[in-house]
Amino acid sequence: MTDHRPPKGFLKGIDIRYFMDCYGEWHAFVQGWSEVICPWRPMHRILSEVLANEIKCEHHYYMFGRALGIFTWIGIAKLIQVVF
Repeated sequence: MTDHRPPKGFLKGIDIRYFMDCYGEWHAFVQGWSEVICPWRPMHRILSEVLANEIKCEHHYYMFGRALGIFTWIGIAKLIQVVF
């Protein structure tokens, strides 16, 4: 008898081929990253229903983009510190 349960443990059994494999996930990620990277005041009003739905459905990718945006700013600050 074969056991088909996924292995237990952190990130075991996750198929990386399905990570950000559709445009809605990418769109939510890029929107979150752009809101952090852009030095302008963030838009609190969503301009389209499609974007609002993608962010709502793929909120974890949106938040992942925001987190990477913070790390991007940390990297930029460190680069400036090293160069100057």
